[in-house]
Amino acid sequence: MIPPHIVDDIMQTARIEEVIGEFVQLKRAGSNLKGLSPFTDEKTASFVVSPAKQIFKCFSTGKGGTVVSFLMEKEHYSYPEALRWLADKYGITIPADRPATQEELAAISERESLHVINEFAQEHFKSNLHNTDEGKRIALSYFTERGYRPEIIEKFQLGYSINKPKDFTDVALKKGYKLEYMEKVGLSKTKDDRSFDFFRGRVMFPIHSISGRVLGFGGRTLFTDKKIAKYFNSPESIIYNKSEILYGLHFSKGEIIKYDNCFLCEGYTDVISMYQAGIQNVVSSSGTSLTKEQIRLVKRYTNNITILYDGDAPGIKASFRGIDLILQEGMNVKVVLFPEGEDPDSYSKAVSTSDLERYITDSTQDFISFKASILLEEGENDPIKKASLIKEIVHSVSLIPDQITRNVYMQSISERFDINEQILSSELIKLRNETQSKVRQEPIQRNKSFDSQVPIEDIPKATEVQGKHTEHDLMRIMILYGPNAVVIEELNETGEKIKIETSVAELICHELSIDDLVFADPVFNKIHQIIATSLSENTFLKSSYFKRLDDQQIVQFVSDIEMSQYEISHNWITKHKIFTNTEMDKINVAVIGSIYAFKLNKVEERIRGIQKSLVANELELPDEELMEMLAEQVSLEQVKIMISQKLGRIIIR
Repeated sequence: MIPPHIVDDIMQTARIEEVIGEFVQLKRAGSNLKGLSPFTDEKTASFVVSPAKQIFKCFSTGKGGTVVSFLMEKEHYSYPEALRWLADKYGITIPADRPATQEELAAISERESLHVINEFAQEHFKSNLHNTDEGKRIALSYFTERGYRPEIIEKFQLGYSINKPKDFTDVALKKGYKLEYMEKVGLSKTKDDRSFDFFRGRVMFPIHSISGRVLGFGGRTLFTDKKIAKYFNSPESIIYNKSEILYGLHFSKGEIIKYDNCFLCEGYTDVISMYQAGIQNVVSSSGTSLTKEQIRLVKRYTNNITILYDGDAPGIKASFRGIDLILQEGMNVKVVLFPEGEDPDSYSKAVSTSDLERYITDSTQDFISFKASILLEEGENDPIKKASLIKEIVHSVSLIPDQITRNVYMQSISERFDINEQILSSELIKLRNETQSKVRQEPIQRNKSFDSQVPIEDIPKATEVQGKHTEHDLMRIMILYGPNAVVIEELNETGEKIKIETSVAELICHELSIDDLVFADPVFNKIHQIIATSLSENTFLKSSYFKRLDDQQIVQFVSDIEMSQYEISHNWITKHKIFTNTEMDKINVAVIGSIYAFKLNKVEERIRGIQKSLVANELELPDEELMEMLAEQVSLEQVKIMISQKLGRIIIR
């Protein structure tokens, strides 16, 4: 349990724009910041961060909340884990916890259990590297021979799995970790009722999430036996999907934003060596084919990708698909081909940082030049092959969503191959039409909320919608203006009108209690109880209090209503002398109106209930009960007229 004062300290210190900026490329939009949603695949920015209010809102998914909410949604942290992550980032000390009970350990979700095991494994492998004779003699010497400095080994959390059948498995079992979970993350295997370490005898490369959690491992063998696979990687699990992960992104995202470019290479050692050489905006696809999900990860930070190819990589042609995927996402792609026999790892060690930077600058080429140079090697003088090459390049250009960018590339192709631009444009149009035709032939996923086949009983009645609206509005006012003073008029004992000053929260809670009314929405009902309890203790709660709660439904509601508030530009008053009323300026009217609208809805709801009961049970009800229900309905109709008059509404019968 993290003490409340520490939670307050964390929430006051953490800057939401800094934290989310590690996951999303944000750009200034007035007083807010905007970026592409990290939760969906979208082309237009609908993700908004408010530094002033310290909240975010994703309009494409409806998610919203505080910096803690974001970490819980994006990284699947629990509430305490999100707070601990922030405390670690901002150097806030959290008092040591008491040991968890067996019941508490059993309650930890499977996802969290897998994360915990991976974190333990990373520390175990790291300890093996530095604190065992075998680790120092074999693995640490290997990293040292590769030229890795101690601080780089420490930063990337490199480690070693002892070359014994059950070294890790036995230690983990003694610590209380479940074999079932160790198998799910691929650290242990079981065969013929015999469990053993999957990565034994390998140097270990932890694979991190964007926020730094260990999702899996890459293990490299140090044996020269060709029958042994050079690399083993963790299997996919509920916390690790290799198509959605880029090795090194956790360390490089800041530099990618800084230089507005991401270098993409192939392996773990490429990333580490480039990083050590001073080029730190670098990531790796870890030997897998580039995926759309990986490209979209990069797109959060930059629209520019530079692919670094080995000088003699046989799979360069196969990688053309990756270039097309990058173009299809509307990103800019360039290519660097290293000298024959070199790769980013070896070349970055062979030359100085300045020479490496110079080589990359001088060798960077656009994808057209790169494709042409690779494909023309096979048949530069063969007209058929040349025509096929041009078609392939035009096909790549046809995937680019932006028309102006396509036109610029078409001019470049025309000049390079000395071919009429109009002919190329005709081919481009044909290819784009074919692509669009394929898209149209794909089955359309219909949104159920707009599907005409949705049963009519699934459509909320207008009265139910109205009820939700009045509840929402009353709770919104209570949250935003609860501590603010309002003046109301009451009759004293002699019948004279007197003015009484109270708070918005006290007025609303009083009006609900005298009629014994509650909110139908469980979240609103919970907030109402919290506010009522605080008032009984003479404590007034501001909206910031609710954003510190661990109940994320409450946090999201409060963040949503804060994000939807309009902000009046200071220039309206200071420069243009334009004065406008805000809701706060007419808070008395707003509060009273919202209370009566809420009460009116409750009255109408009860009248509908009586009418429904009368229709269903008219012949079965005793006369006395029937008369009581009719009398209640007549009384409620009078109350309805009275409330409607106060609201200025006309009742049409």
